[in-house]
Formats: sequence, structure tokens, C-alpha cells
Amino acid sequence: MTALTGLRILDFTRILAGPFCTMLLGDLGADVLKIEQPETGDDTRAWGPPWAGDGTDRQSAYYLSVNRNKRSLTLNLKSAEGQRLARQLASHADVVIENFKVGQMARYGLDYATLSSDNPRLVYCSITGYGQTGPQADQPGYDYVIQAQSGLMSITGPADGAPYKVGVAISDVITGLFAANSIQAALLSRVQSGRGQYIDISLLDSQIAALVNVASNYLISGEPPQRYGNAHANIVPYETFQAADGYFTLNVGNDLQFKQCCGVINRSELVADSRFSTNPARVANRDALLATLRPILREKPAREWIAAFVAAGVPASPIDDIPTMFASPHVEARGLVQSVDLANGEQVKLVGPAPKLSATPASIQRPPPALGQHTDEGLRDWLGLDDAEIAKLRAAKAL
Repeated sequence: MTALTGLRILDFTRILAGPFCTMLLGDLGADVLKIEQPETGDDTRAWGPPWAGDGTDRQSAYYLSVNRNKRSLTLNLKSAEGQRLARQLASHADVVIENFKVGQMARYGLDYATLSSDNPRLVYCSITGYGQTGPQADQPGYDYVIQAQSGLMSITGPADGAPYKVGVAISDVITGLFAANSIQAALLSRVQSGRGQYIDISLLDSQIAALVNVASNYLISGEPPQRYGNAHANIVPYETFQAADGYFTLNVGNDLQFKQCCGVINRSELVADSRFSTNPARVANRDALLATLRPILREKPAREWIAAFVAAGVPASPIDDIPTMFASPHVEARGLVQSVDLANGEQVKLVGPAPKLSATPASIQRPPPALGQHTDEGLRDWLGLDDAEIAKLRAAKAL
């Protein structure tokens, strides 16, 4: 038994935010039926290299990253028969999730008002760049645009120079997390009310919410946040330092850790210095403290410093690249790399589920599906259609 066993999710999403959300729900046991356009499917199927497989069987690493624990059903939503079939499927779903442009699902007759009239218990989640309301609601919004407009890029990168985006599509990922959390909240509410509800999730809203302390700093002070590179606006010392042989991170989060840090570097007198004795004082005298620490930390190799700081209870770490991270015994012990067999028999490695639930663990139960791999199976399971009925739908180009 898994946490979401028996939950049916009709997934009209593609790219990243929506598929990430439905993958998380699938990891927890939901039956996710991924609806894809015939012949082409999810855009990310073509977002390679790198690829797994060859020829018509090949799938991009990008697609594989967010589509495990789903079944793929092709459906031509531009046809009347395809739309009728989608409404039938929605009548058997607990959750519908989509990330079309605002108004597109209504044009298909697949909007919340239409579907909930037949299925009042339906939870319906729409993911867009800017939300269903507001002057920018009709604009498309990819992750990069949202990172720029949300203010995230203005605080990312070196203190001087060009603003940087985060190295992963973080706005999409955060939005997927908000969507998954909101869907589960709506399902819990349904237990009490007996009715579903509509959820409006936008990339811009999600990324602004994820600015957390930086947004709060501005709202409280009125001062525009600065870029600090790898440093922290509110905590010092909390950044990247250069050792004798390279860089490492040192994160002193409170006054006790600062005392322990000073013990490691044999500069205990810094603890009594009024400029550095408290975190607010250290923030105010950031440059003076860093001018003292930097030459000291360049005296030994990074690994020696890291071992000493960690032993003293001060967070510190190497700056690993991706191969080094995946080779870590700790990452291996946490089950964060798992192997699955694709439909064509090829074995690939995927990042495993992050949540660790003691009674209802998340797991990879299905590999990412080939395009349309489960069309017949899904129609039989959800609608009870037989082979002859499915053949008629295929002849009518609804599938």
C-alpha cells in the first residue's frame, strides 16, 4: 500500500512544472494517466541529446527525469471524438491537471466548470506562467522569463557584473512542488466537504513566494536587495572561501558556531571583539571579518578545513561537481540513484524519490513510458472499453 493508492490523476501537462508535480504524486502511488498528443507527445521527448535508446525508441534524458510512474495515452484533443473521450476520462478522475494557455481547455470543453458539472468531486489544477487573472495572464511564461521577472536573477550571480539564472529550471520545480502540495490539500478538503475545487498555480507567484527572506528583507526595510555572490545577506560568515588547493563552503549560522569556528582557526579573540560577537555585528562589519578570515583559510587544503569544522559542529562542505556528488557513499545509501528498464528493454539510471515515508514509502513502480504505450490499457482500465471500441477510436483518429 502506498500513500495515494487508488487516486486517479488525468495529466494534461508537458515540459517540466506539471510533469514534475504529477511524477511526485505518482511516486506516492497515484495512478497517473499522461495524455499526450499523437505522434509528437510531450515536447521534452525531443529535448536531447543526451538520449536513451535509438531510433523510434529513443527518449531524451530530460523527458526521463520527470515522467516515471505514469502511463502514456495518446489523445487528439483537436478532434471532437478526442474531446469527448477526454471528458469521459475526467468523469472517472480524482484530479485533472493541465498547463495549457489560459482559456485553451475551455475551448476544448475541458475546463473546470464543464468537467466539475459531471464530476463535483474533481480537483482541477491549472499551471500557467502568470496565473488565470491579471494583465499578463495571457502571456506565455517559461522558467527563464520567470526567473528574470520575479527578481530571482537580480540577486543571483557575482556582486558586480551580469545577473545570473539558477543552473536548473528552479521556478518550474518550485511550481511543481506548490502544485503537488495544493492538490493534496484540496483532496483532504474534499474528504470533509465532498466536493473538489479549482487550483490556480502560476510560475511567477510560486517563484516570488520562494524568495522568502530576500522578499521579506525588502518589504520590511524598503531597501532593494543586493547580489552577494556566494555570500548571505543576513548571516556572516556564510559563503565560499578559498583554501590552499581550491574552494569550500563555510556556513556559520549562529553565535555558538562562530565561537566554534574561531576555535578551529585558533583565533578565539575574535569572539570577544564587539565587531564580531553577534551575528548582527558580523553583518555590519562583514568586510573587516572577511579580511581576517580569508588569509587564514588559504593556509590549509580544503579537506583539512572541512574535517576540522565539521568535527567542531560547524557546517562546511566541498563544492562537488555532479559526478562526484553521485559517487558519494551517502547519496548511494539514501537510494537516490535507481535503475529501471524502459519499454524497449534498455536499463537506465534515474534519480530516486526524495521523500522517505516509513509506512507508505515513495517508489519507482513504473519507468517513464514510451509515447502511447498505455493507450489501450488505460482506456480499458478507466473506461472499460474493449478492443473493438478502441479500434474504432483509432480509426477515427481520436487516439
